[in-house]
Amino acid sequence: MRFLPVAAAAALGLLAISSSGLGQKPDDQIAPTSRAFQQRGEAALAAGNVAAANDALETAVAADPRNRAAFVALGHVAQAQMLPGKAIRYYKDALLLEPNDVTALSGEGNALVQRGAVDRAKETLARIKTLCKGDCPASTSLAVAIAKGPPPLVQTAAATDKVPPKGQETTATAPTTGKN
Repeated sequence: MRFLPVAAAAALGLLAISSSGLGQKPDDQIAPTSRAFQQRGEAALAAGNVAAANDALETAVAADPRNRAAFVALGHVAQAQMLPGKAIRYYKDALLLEPNDVTALSGEGNALVQRGAVDRAKETLARIKTLCKGDCPASTSLAVAIAKGPPPLVQTAAATDKVPPKGQETTATAPTTGKN
């Protein structure tokens, strides 16, 4: 008799949890509208129209937030716009949906190299190699990008952004006019 309320509550909780999954679509069933916008965006990116690609792919993600391929394509668009931080965020969104997506990992690694974070890109390459269990195009392209290194703009920006050591700070002085 003492276990009846506990058993009834557990059964009700189990019923609520199991019925919530009935209305959800599996991950492999992306909304057709989202797929159509994704294809439109990928075609625009291939044609070099980055703005149209971005618009179509963002619409694809809005239509179905589980469209992992649209997130990966948005990452490619952001890299084409030289926005590696934004690209990394899109690749992370794709990896939240499928942590072992080799395409998203490769894109993230390339964006990390573009940003100048070569050590983190090497970690991503190691992860790709464990997932591929051998050579695959994703690991090969990322290895080439790592070997090339970051773009020259990133290298010079990193060199000029260094803070001078303490005591050697430069101070701006106002020009003297000779009047006191």
